[in-house]
Amino acid sequence: MYAFADLSRYSLRQRCTIRLADVLFYVLIALIGRTVRWTVVGGEHLAALDRGKQPFVGAFWHNRVFLATWFFRRRGIVVMTSQSFDGEYIARFIQRFGYGAARGSATRGGRRALVLMRACLRIGISTAFTIDGPRGPVYEAKDGAVRLARALRVPVLPMSVSCERFWEVRSWDRFQIPRPFTRAVVLLAPAIRVRDDADVATGQAALQTALDDLRARGDTWWVRSPAQLQGSLARWAQ
Repeated sequence: MYAFADLSRYSLRQRCTIRLADVLFYVLIALIGRTVRWTVVGGEHLAALDRGKQPFVGAFWHNRVFLATWFFRRRGIVVMTSQSFDGEYIARFIQRFGYGAARGSATRGGRRALVLMRACLRIGISTAFTIDGPRGPVYEAKDGAVRLARALRVPVLPMSVSCERFWEVRSWDRFQIPRPFTRAVVLLAPAIRVRDDADVATGQAALQTALDDLRARGDTWWVRSPAQLQGSLARWAQ
């Protein structure tokens, strides 16, 4: 999962495209990621899991993956990636950041990918899902993370990243590309622990609520209230 896959099944043109896209995305994320000014909220929830050497299932929104890839790099987290042409170069550039790639998705190879992720959790390696991927609907949490966490008796860690200034791609998820030197806030919620006898729908609803709350807080992080604006104007007038 941490090694590049064999590309022999692709044509020469496809192999060249995969390698080029891999390097370009890696360089782009690394260059922009280094310029971002970070704020972390709820970092104690991740720190508590680290102290207890507790693997977890991370869950975040698909359109926030750019900065999430940079922020959570070098932790060895295994992420599900699509078994497709696009999925191959994505797998490669996230591997360059220290992630593992479990190839499969809800539409193709998902069972194999989940088997790999279960094996990782059993030996203490954390995993992560873009919880509304690969095709949406946007901001609608699917139940894969909850099912995996319940089966392995590990917590789900809701996380979100919001940036102040970004470009938005015209895609199903309105993918966000942060502008250089923007400010960004990483928010983490308390880990959700799903009991063996718990209803999956209940856990999924709890995860949806947590992620919605993180996104709302992050996306309004730099919006000032009328009182704050009035105070700023008063200080400027003085």
